[in-house]
This record gives sequence, C-alpha cells and structure tokens, in this order.
Amino acid sequence: MSPRKFHADHIGTPVVHELVAAQFPQWAALPLEPFNSSGLANAIYRLGPDLSVRLPLPPSITDMVQREQEKLAALAPFLPVAIPSVEAIGSPHAAFPGTWSVHRWLTGAQPAPDAMVDPRRLARDLAAFVDAFRRVDLPDREPTYPGERRTRAPMVSMDSSTRKMISELDGLIDTRAALASWEESLAAPYDGREAWVHSDLTPNNLLVSTAGRLTAVLDFETCGVGDPACDLFPAWYLLPIDVRDEFRAALDVDDATWLRGRGRVLSQALTYLRHHKETPALANNARHVIREVLAASR
Repeated sequence: MSPRKFHADHIGTPVVHELVAAQFPQWAALPLEPFNSSGLANAIYRLGPDLSVRLPLPPSITDMVQREQEKLAALAPFLPVAIPSVEAIGSPHAAFPGTWSVHRWLTGAQPAPDAMVDPRRLARDLAAFVDAFRRVDLPDREPTYPGERRTRAPMVSMDSSTRKMISELDGLIDTRAALASWEESLAAPYDGREAWVHSDLTPNNLLVSTAGRLTAVLDFETCGVGDPACDLFPAWYLLPIDVRDEFRAALDVDDATWLRGRGRVLSQALTYLRHHKETPALANNARHVIREVLAASR
C-alpha cells in the first residue's frame, strides 16, 4: 500500500503490535488499544499505562521523528506544564513503511468550552504557558516538512485562502460578517517582532485535570518563531467572554495583536469547517470559534 493511501483505518491494533514486538520487545506484553483522537496527522495507540504509539499519516521516512524528539527535549525545561516526550523511535517496517515513535503518556482530558470546571484558573494557566513560550531562548530550526511555517506566516499569505473558505461556506455561516471580521484583522498593523509560538493551541492539543487546571500541551509540529498573535487561539476556542479579557490582560496584548489573533483563529476555523464537516469534534469546535469571533466583531 502506498503512503499516499495510508489512513488510520488501514493500520489497526495487530499491525501496531507487530511493530512494537519486532522493534521494542521489552514492551511487547503491554496491553495495546487504539486511542480515539480527533487529530488528523497521526494514528495513536495507548501502550500500557505509561506509553503511547504514534504513527504519522501518511507514513514518512524522513528524519521528522528524530527532529521532533530533539525539539521537545530542548523545549521542555522552558515550559510550566508537561509536553510530549519521545521515548523511542521505530524504523520503517513491512507493516508500516515509515518512521514512528513511542511517547510517554500524558494524563488529562481535552477541555470543552461548555464543560470547564474553572475557566478563570484555566485562563491564567494558558497565559502562563504562552508567556513562558514567548521567553524560550533557543534558535528556530529549519522546517521539518514542507509548509510547516504556514501556520505562523504573515497574515497576508493567508488572505486568498481565507476569502476562498468564506465564499465556499456561503449558506453555513454569515459570510458578510466573516469577511468584514477578516478584513479588520488583516488591516491590523504588525511591527514584525517575533517570539516563540506553539501556533496551534486548540482544545485538541490541551489537557486539563479534573480540577480544570492545564496539565499538558500537545503537538509541537508547527511551533517556532513567529507572530505572537499565533498563540491567542484559546481566547475564542475555550474562554467565556467574561474571562477572555483576563487572558488578554495577563499577556498584555495590544489591540493590533488581539485583532491579528482573532483573524488567525477565524481563518483556521473556516478551513476546518470547510474540509472537516464530517468530523464532529473538529466541525463543532470550528462552528463555536466562528460564532465567538463574529459575536466579538459585532
């Protein structure tokens, strides 16, 4: 099967067990089960109580996993919550023609805007994470894969695709309001100052405790140096309007940066809704963001 046609459904528990047993026999006896992740880039399996197996989709034989391991190890000391840790790297195999990895399992649940225990405390935790990330003192790295920098590129580079998404969602959203909101954000000035950003702080990439505290942040594939507005996504993905201003104040965000953040999250949500209408978690998150952004714009 070619990598181009490889999907999560084509892998399956027997394949992953074969990979682990062949390359990491010390873990072969651990229970293995698929993990129902709404992410699109990897198939994930729980391996015993403390580990997970992650298989990139489509499979790749590049050094992406090795570089990810090095990046995560370098970033961890700067950050106030847990982030993924690559425990081992698997080689391409007849059962899966790409590199893959074993990660340390991180505890917590993905937050939902309508089921948060303590949104004010979570807002402070998120602000502390973003602030710590901005203070990372490491050189940026070359992209691991083509297009990786797209999520933190200048907003003008997103203009054509965002307008296209708005047009194609006519009938599903208020396209006039969406276009007006996007154009307001696009016009917000940017002085070019950059900082380290995660650039994808969506609910899928956050874990919280039963008390509502931020316990871990996932998926650092697109992180690096970019516009600080890239890390304001939680304001519209998660935080109630009465808490949003506290998140903003904790990070001392000026008007222009706030507008750019609002535009970036709108662009991402439009893309998710356009391309993943049949994936309930992604589509519901996207609809929520679009509603929040357009309400704020009005």
